[in-house]
Amino acid sequence: MPDAGETAILTEGLRKSYGQVLALDGVDLAIAHGTVFGLLGPNGAGKTTCVRILTTLLEPDGGRAEVVGLDVVRDAAVLRTRIGLAGQYAAVDENLTGVENLEMIGRLYHLTRVGARARARELLELFELTEAGERIAKTYSGGMRRRLDLAGALVARPPVLFLDEPTTGLDPRSRQGMWRLIDDLVEEGTTVLLTTQYLEEADQLADQIAVIDQGRVIAEGTSDELKDSYGRERVEVVLGETADRAVALRALAAMSSGAPECEGRTVRVPIRPRPGILAEAVRRLDEAGVELEDLELHRPTLDDVFLSLTGHAAEEREEEEQASGASAG
Repeated sequence: MPDAGETAILTEGLRKSYGQVLALDGVDLAIAHGTVFGLLGPNGAGKTTCVRILTTLLEPDGGRAEVVGLDVVRDAAVLRTRIGLAGQYAAVDENLTGVENLEMIGRLYHLTRVGARARARELLELFELTEAGERIAKTYSGGMRRRLDLAGALVARPPVLFLDEPTTGLDPRSRQGMWRLIDDLVEEGTTVLLTTQYLEEADQLADQIAVIDQGRVIAEGTSDELKDSYGRERVEVVLGETADRAVALRALAAMSSGAPECEGRTVRVPIRPRPGILAEAVRRLDEAGVELEDLELHRPTLDDVFLSLTGHAAEEREEEEQASGASAG
C-alpha cells in the first residue's frame, strides 16, 4: 500500500446504506498518485456509490475518505475544486455550443472571461473538437458529447479525475480514442479512478484493479496478478465430428488440474502452465484414437477472474438507480 505522501485517494472502512440496503461495507482503498485505478464489480456492487462519496456527492455513514489529503466531508467545498468527474451520461448543455459549455464551467471555477475562453479553446483542440466548437452540442455525436464532457471535467486542471463508466455506449473507434486521451492525462501526472463494464478497458488502462462485490473489496492487484491468482489456464480442444467424447475426456483427464468439461464438441481442460502442453494433448488424443479438429491454449482473462470471483461473467451495466435506496450502486 502506498505511503500517505504518495496516496492520491484513500478510504478506510467506508460504509454506506440506503435503508436496508448495505451499499458499502467497509471499503479500504489506497490509490497512488499518477496512476489509473480500475474499480470493477457486478451491477449494484457499490462502485458508483463509492465514486459519489469520493466526489462529495454523498456522505458516508461510517469510515473515512480522503482525496489529495482532503477529507471528503470536512473539506468538501475545497475538494470540489481539486477533482473532475465524468460519467456514462455526458453532462453538457445541449443548447450551448462546445465553446460556451466549457466557458461556462470555467466561469463557475472563477476563471476570468478571457481565461475561460482560452482554456475552452485549449481543451477543444486537445479533444479534437475545434471545428465543432461553434456548433450547439445537440448536433454532436455520442462520442463527441462524451469528449466534451471529459473536457469539462478538466477545465480546472484537477489532479484527480473520476471516470464512472466513461465509454459506455461508444463505438470501438471512439472508445479507443478515449483510452488514448486517458493515457495522455496520466502521463502528465493525473490520477484516474475508473469504473467500467468493459473488462478489456481495465486490462488496457488500469495500473491496479479492485473487484468489489456486495459492498466489499474481494480482490485487488494488477491485471496480471489477478489473472494468475483467480484465472485458470486451459487447453480447449475441438473434437472431430465422429470422435467419442467420453474417450476424449478420459484421455485428457490425466493432464488436467481439474475436471475437464465438454460442451458440444469442445473439451476444456484446466491445466497448470508448463512447456509442451499442446503437444501432450495431441499425443494423448492420438494414442486414444480420438480425432481432433482444432486446439488452442487459452490464457486467463479478466473475464475469467470476474467469473471466478463473482460467480458470473461481466454483464452489460444497467442504469444504476439513484440514492433512493432501491440500489446499492
